[in-house]
Amino acid sequence: MNDTSTPSNFIRQIIDEDMENGKHEEIITRFPPEPNGYLHIGHAKSIWLNFGIARDYGGKCTLRFDDTNPVKEDIEFVEAIEEDVRWLGYEWSDIAHASDYFDQLYRFAVELIEKGLAYVDSLPADQIREYRGTLTEPGKNSPDRDQTVADNLALFEGMRKGEYADGERVLRAKIDMASPNINLRDPVIYRIRHHDHQRTGNKWCIYPMYDFTHGLSDAIEGVTHSLCTLEFEDHRPLYNWFIDNISAPSQPRQIEFSRLNLNYTVMSKRLLTQLVESNLVGGWDDPRMPTISGLRRRGFTPASVNHFISQVGITKKANVIDMLVLENAVREDLDPKAPRAMAVLKPLKVILENYPEDETEAFTVSNHPKDESLGKRTVSLSRTLYIDQDDFMEDPPAKFFRLGPGRRVRLRNAFVIECSEIERDQEGNAITLRCKYLPETRNGKQPEEGKVKGIIHWVNAADAVTGEVRLYDRLFQVENPLEDKSVAFTDHLNDESLITLKNCKFEASLAEASPDLRFQFERVGYFYQDPDSSVNQPVFNRIVTLRDSWANNSK
Repeated sequence: MNDTSTPSNFIRQIIDEDMENGKHEEIITRFPPEPNGYLHIGHAKSIWLNFGIARDYGGKCTLRFDDTNPVKEDIEFVEAIEEDVRWLGYEWSDIAHASDYFDQLYRFAVELIEKGLAYVDSLPADQIREYRGTLTEPGKNSPDRDQTVADNLALFEGMRKGEYADGERVLRAKIDMASPNINLRDPVIYRIRHHDHQRTGNKWCIYPMYDFTHGLSDAIEGVTHSLCTLEFEDHRPLYNWFIDNISAPSQPRQIEFSRLNLNYTVMSKRLLTQLVESNLVGGWDDPRMPTISGLRRRGFTPASVNHFISQVGITKKANVIDMLVLENAVREDLDPKAPRAMAVLKPLKVILENYPEDETEAFTVSNHPKDESLGKRTVSLSRTLYIDQDDFMEDPPAKFFRLGPGRRVRLRNAFVIECSEIERDQEGNAITLRCKYLPETRNGKQPEEGKVKGIIHWVNAADAVTGEVRLYDRLFQVENPLEDKSVAFTDHLNDESLITLKNCKFEASLAEASPDLRFQFERVGYFYQDPDSSVNQPVFNRIVTLRDSWANNSK
């Protein structure tokens, strides 16, 4: 499933109108993540939108790192972001960093001061918050608001030279402390950070704030349409104010759309960082995480993620998407192209007592029931094999069509067997089933007496590959882990979001399988090799079950 569809949405309609009116000769977008963590699937929506629009309109999309806070940023995150964008199938026309523009942004700030539209404030952060007022009460002016232009220029130069400690001074825009939009109440546009930057080193000890940097970086790059999520809608007047009051080289237009929210997880980078740093998950690429690297490690495909975003669409309406939609997207992608294989996750030994001890037979089977182009493979069978524990019951209900004492079942691609004896361990658990096979039932033939309905998978013990399977499920056990403010969101973690099964048995063909392949383990689900795999100890991650099992609490 390679999703090349480009469904219309309100943003594309705006762009179409702009193009028809001759407003732009070329469409330029940007994807501007902050390198302070790994990207999650919400970012995938922005990637799909920005890069997709640039592609479809023959324009450009810049990958720009918003690296204005050196305290939280790291080259590790930069490299991970680049990998994620490329994995999703996109390539930037240019790569940039907000830090590329630090000199120009500083000059823009000086320009505001010279116009009397910015001032250096000595109020501490808590008083600045207090002076801003509330949603129902206007703010009040700082005592420093009416300093002269000359004084503000000197103070700002002192900030740049490192003459003040962190938090001792800030530069604020002079707009309107009584504005109903709190974002316009003299926002801070520069703060002091005596911290080396990952790219500029110790050149700067003052760094611009996001609202100041973002729009002006767009203008420097000639961005035509600056696409942001809805939480920036109230920031748009400030975005426009900076561009209108500074000698910006272009006039980008900010347009907002709803962010992507999924149930049974969290989509805040701050909360995801907390999960990682508290060791509640195995890292940013833990397959339970909604990060792109986590989805990739779990086995999701770029096509499935892009198709999911296409299904969700671009709207102004905030909503929460059911995890089932994402899971179905990868099922739809993998079903027609994932080769089949047999794996027994909870092995139960079966001995075919009437099968010759020194004999082995081979079956040639298709790798996919509907696509012969995926080729064939050889599966061997001998006297001893493994079936799954779930395919045997000592006292089965009426409609249990699998194996039980005196009951028959067909081995997939082979023949019918009948259970005659059970060997148990000291606790009374069945550990070996002694069965007989019916030679006349090869090639799908039924026994003379009674039709056998059940078909189960199996693995030949003689050449089985032993390894590990990790069964992943939803990270939280409630739809909205943030809804109940009386408890920590981590209290809702799903204890069964990862179940590790050792001593699993895989058919021999999986020993030499490409690590890039996704498989459907017949009757079990879709699986992908984890990087922890080795030749002698394969590890497979469950991408998703064959069908939704969450509603039935069936793992």
